[in-house]
Amino acid sequence: MEFPVKVAVATKEGKAVSEHFGHAKRFAIYEVTPESVCLLGEREVSHYCLGGEGDAAAMPGILAAIRDCQAVLVAKIGDGPTEKLRAIGVAAVQDYAWESIDEALLAYARRLAE
Repeated sequence: MEFPVKVAVATKEGKAVSEHFGHAKRFAIYEVTPESVCLLGEREVSHYCLGGEGDAAAMPGILAAIRDCQAVLVAKIGDGPTEKLRAIGVAAVQDYAWESIDEALLAYARRLAE
């Protein structure tokens, strides 16, 4: 794996991996290595989930917003969005739900380095 990698994080408050993919109104974008985390900025999106159904019109904008990322860390994500992300080469990662963003990103990068 070549570092640094760019990772999107779905977060409500900017401190933890705390947002459902479909409810996210923005993604925090980070550059990550196994030793460091650097916030690059935030990208605003239209949220996708409308109470059990997805807003198909919102998905292209979300995918475009995070297309350059290796992965997106989320609290939860459904199978449909996971497949759409996989099709553009972005991994959907739920393993770090509710963890601090920095700790989650470092753990993810270390896992990639193994």
